[in-house]
Amino acid sequence: MAIYGIGTDIVQISRVAAVMERTDGRFAQRVLGPDEMRVYDARNARSAARGLAYLSTRFSAKEAFSKAIGLGMHWPMTWRAVQTLNEPGGKPVMVASGELAQWLDARGITTVRVTISDERDYAVSFVIAETAGSQADGSGAAARRA
Repeated sequence: MAIYGIGTDIVQISRVAAVMERTDGRFAQRVLGPDEMRVYDARNARSAARGLAYLSTRFSAKEAFSKAIGLGMHWPMTWRAVQTLNEPGGKPVMVASGELAQWLDARGITTVRVTISDERDYAVSFVIAETAGSQADGSGAAARRA
């Protein structure tokens, strides 16, 4: 494996709360993919604070991912094109779909490692994008896709 890129992001949860208030909750629908939205709705129904923390961590992970792949928020990187989901044991995984998945394949990005954490005031994430080759040369097999 070779590192293609690294990204990190930290989000002040109160800022996400302010955007949610300003957009009457539509921000979650703009940022979260369908699987993430189901989890968000369930968590938000139990506790608004838990829903907000979930949204903040996913927003942070998407920002860190966009930095790791070197695109920022430019096509084909869109908020809903990548989701941060959890394996049964809780490990977070990033799953790309559509044109973003094709873009990753074309560059040989086969693995994306993500870690996320939150506390009362902040959510933080760290992402490493890797290729299968010995260098970031675009060689490699397909990464996990939706």
